[in-house]
Amino acid sequence: MTTTVIDGDAQETGTASRPLPRIPLIDQARGVALIAMAIYHFTWDLGYFGYIDAETATTGGWRIFARLIAGSFLFLVGFSLVLGHARGFRPRPYFIRLGKIALAAAAISVATWFAFPDTFIFFGILHAIVAASLIGLVFVRLPVVVTLLAAAAAVVAPLYLRAPLFDHPALWWVGLSIDIPRSNDYVPLLPWIAPVLLGIALARLFVASALPARLAGFGHTTKRWWKTLLEQAGRHSLAIYLVHQPLLIALVYGAFLVIPPVAANPMEAYTKSCTKTCESERSPGFCQSFCSCTLDSLVNENLFADLNRGAINVATDERITRMSSQCTAAAEATTDLKE
Repeated sequence: MTTTVIDGDAQETGTASRPLPRIPLIDQARGVALIAMAIYHFTWDLGYFGYIDAETATTGGWRIFARLIAGSFLFLVGFSLVLGHARGFRPRPYFIRLGKIALAAAAISVATWFAFPDTFIFFGILHAIVAASLIGLVFVRLPVVVTLLAAAAAVVAPLYLRAPLFDHPALWWVGLSIDIPRSNDYVPLLPWIAPVLLGIALARLFVASALPARLAGFGHTTKRWWKTLLEQAGRHSLAIYLVHQPLLIALVYGAFLVIPPVAANPMEAYTKSCTKTCESERSPGFCQSFCSCTLDSLVNENLFADLNRGAINVATDERITRMSSQCTAAAEATTDLKE
């Protein structure tokens, strides 16, 4: 489920003699990201209620889309952090904003714990924003080169530093666990601090240039109603984030009650799920043979219906273990003959 916001007020400037003007384009960019987020979440909802494949939103191009959305919001976190405090740290607005996001993150964790206990959001986009806002404050004054190097290190770290130590639930937020925890929105510190740091670095260069003054009036020269809507959405992004998904779920659920989706063929669903799980470890040829064999065995022994409704524990049932062993041997033999 699968990303995502910061409060637009973070852009206001402080007590400098030459205050930074508010830049409508940044609010508009945040508004566009909100629209993209709503599209992605709507797709996830359609999959959850069975209107499309349940894995649509978490695979292929949609998975990339989700990461781009999360990255764009986190980039804006870093960029806005510099705009808000480049001329001097303003503790009151900073901690008010941070407190709002922290409370929202906690509320989402509690709500998803009850709604999706197996995949609840323990460290999602809002949790990441809170952590990034604390860490990012350190980099607002550091040289840009240092910030860019830190961003690169954050990207590389998960590739080389994963260890069993981080498999403990208390350390899942770091992002270095070997076994990736299940969650509807998992945005660990590593590597996701990277777009925040990149936003900080580019904002430092931006503030040092003449662009702030030029861009401040750019959004007002050709004012359009859709620009105004995007700006307003960008300024109230946290509220929109908290409200939009419950509204979308209610909308799809209402459609589900009136026009329920066509039920998927259980045998096709089994074959697809079996093949996907199998192909993470074995070849496609082996998996095609293995899954076909197990399906036939389940049907022949009148176990498929029980398995499909969850009446059989596949981890402990000896019949399933026997079928799996037999079908593994048969699939390996078939694969060896073809090769």
